[in-house]
Amino acid sequence: MREVSIIGIGQTQVGEIWERSLRDLAVDAIRAALKDAHLERVDALYVGNMLSGECIAQQHLGVLIADWAGLGPIEAVKVEAADASGAAALRMGYLAVASGVHDYVLVCGVEKVTDVDAETANAAWSSAMDAEYEAFQGVTMPALAGLLMRRYMHEFGVAREDFAPFAVTAHANGANNPYAMFRSPITAEAYAKAGMVAEPISMFDAAPLCDGAAAVVLCPRERAADLSNKPVHIRASAVATDRLAVHSRRDPLFLQAAYLSAQKAYLQAGVSPQDVDLFELHDAFTILAAMSLEACGFAERGKAVHLAKEGGIACNGRIPISTMGGLKARGHPIGATGVYQIVELALQLRGEAGANQIDCRLGMAQSLGGSGATAITHILEA
Repeated sequence: MREVSIIGIGQTQVGEIWERSLRDLAVDAIRAALKDAHLERVDALYVGNMLSGECIAQQHLGVLIADWAGLGPIEAVKVEAADASGAAALRMGYLAVASGVHDYVLVCGVEKVTDVDAETANAAWSSAMDAEYEAFQGVTMPALAGLLMRRYMHEFGVAREDFAPFAVTAHANGANNPYAMFRSPITAEAYAKAGMVAEPISMFDAAPLCDGAAAVVLCPRERAADLSNKPVHIRASAVATDRLAVHSRRDPLFLQAAYLSAQKAYLQAGVSPQDVDLFELHDAFTILAAMSLEACGFAERGKAVHLAKEGGIACNGRIPISTMGGLKARGHPIGATGVYQIVELALQLRGEAGANQIDCRLGMAQSLGGSGATAITHILEA
């Protein structure tokens, strides 16, 4: 297997983007990534997306976007793994280059959900759960997160206000990200007064569903230096799964897939959690941020909220998370989120993260599909 590097990155503004279609967003990100990589052509395109069929009645995205971007008759397919679709597309691109099948690969994550009303979008998002045993019973993603958060509070003796640092940190970091949907800091007091979405989940515990696209260009590591003066190397790429329905899992409060994919990634990269300088986790809900930190070895069971309260997740903390706002402040354009995480991690490793720049050499990104049934972990090195 060949080592793989990222030589180009691109992203669009995240938010309710009325004036741009899904294909336009994808092409904008792709063109930015190709320009950054100093390339005009690639061998293949992998598109991460979850809800194009449900929200804009458009499937067959690989061909559509390749055509619209002027990439010609190349291999082009859509990859779907719920919220982890973007990370799954990166995984496919990584394998294509590592195996020697392709030399230059584009990975694009794109989502357009605000063309439908919130009820329709949330119903579509719920298809990431067990349709018969969860969604059909009326459970939504926020409601499921609320159940997990309530159980976590009971099990580990913490209060809802103890989760405030996750939201406060994300919004503080998002304020310095020109691509973020929300660029205003919030306070712990504002968090405490926030309206409920699915108690105890408030509007400041839940990431907004929105539109956006991000893209990266991959190539073999031995060729990266010829095209980029700041290549970022993929040290590990790993996937794991758990039972789809939360009630079927051995321990609902432990993200087994996140644990397994992180362990695989640590082994592949030859590192431990102590070697990781920053962690772009999947904070679709603050409870998932806490559970991810624990599953990946950055905090003991039930102790992630204490790590956050002590400042350990801030940009100057022990394990910075959501350094460009995360899903909470940057926004959660579902199928594109996994690629946004990689772009933001690459910006940090290239020393281009602006006011949020931290001193880092090794970074990790993890994307969760649905309530954590799929977890895809990548470790990147400057």
